[in-house]
Amino acid sequence: MSEKSAKSGSLAFPGADAELARAAALWLRHLSGERRVSPCTLDAYARDLRQFISFLVARFGAQLSMEALSGLKLGDLRAFMARRREESVGSRSLLRQLAGLRSFARYLGREGLARIDVFDKVRTPKSPRILPKALTAAKARGLASGESGDGETRPPWIAARDAAVLALLYGAGLRISEALSIRRAEAPVGLIDSLTILGKGGKTRAVPVIIPLRKGVETYLELCPFALAGDGPLFVGARGGPLSPRIIQLTVERLRGALGLPDSATPHALRHSFASHLLGRGGDLRSIQELLGHASLSTTQIYTAIDKARLLEAYSAAHPRA
Repeated sequence: MSEKSAKSGSLAFPGADAELARAAALWLRHLSGERRVSPCTLDAYARDLRQFISFLVARFGAQLSMEALSGLKLGDLRAFMARRREESVGSRSLLRQLAGLRSFARYLGREGLARIDVFDKVRTPKSPRILPKALTAAKARGLASGESGDGETRPPWIAARDAAVLALLYGAGLRISEALSIRRAEAPVGLIDSLTILGKGGKTRAVPVIIPLRKGVETYLELCPFALAGDGPLFVGARGGPLSPRIIQLTVERLRGALGLPDSATPHALRHSFASHLLGRGGDLRSIQELLGHASLSTTQIYTAIDKARLLEAYSAAHPRA
């Protein structure tokens, strides 16, 4: 959040008075600087706060001030939640929005600007627990190889590039953004058998890179027609610029059709498969948590449910008395 953004807060938060808009802009700058939240999360929180302010302005029929915000009643917040439900907003999105608004309220309290306790009184909606869609080991290997087997005519270096990226998603459990953020100087080749990855929330982790993954990166570098700067991206697009995540997503869509895989076979599904398969082979949750870069073990524990679900599925399919 720049100084210019903080000074023009009233423009960024229409309907808020100057004091409230300035506080909102400073809160976003605090999240960006001290809390180091991702740009996507920052944009979502700003959008959620604008929606809340817009709703309250319409409800009260006046510009929203810090004093009005401090005087919010539980009924006001429930009315806002009901409106969002009418707009077909799901529980997960509403939970995220309430979390952002609660963060803003606590920031105002810490800074001595306002006391807003209505968010601590509301009952939050329950979010359905959606298990990640992991692929079988064979399907994950097929997708991660980047080979469709349909005689496609991609340039060899691009095919090698896509295969190297997908192999890192499955073989090292990386997110697309993490794989594409690797610098050329950090390339896992030769004896370099690990990567230092900067994940969500500015959290760093060390990720081992096994030999097949390193060979895939080496093949890509041998075929790549561009001279890659050490401080530039390892993976580049067809014209030599930074590779867009959308290109990898489109590659997976094409491979999915050629290999007959379900719609759930996405780039992120390879990361889920990495964790699920490690767990199925005896990996412990704490180690998997560190490899994935999860801040909380509870996030990683969802994979135990996946493993149990597969056991039950196998039991039902194979046991004579199932």
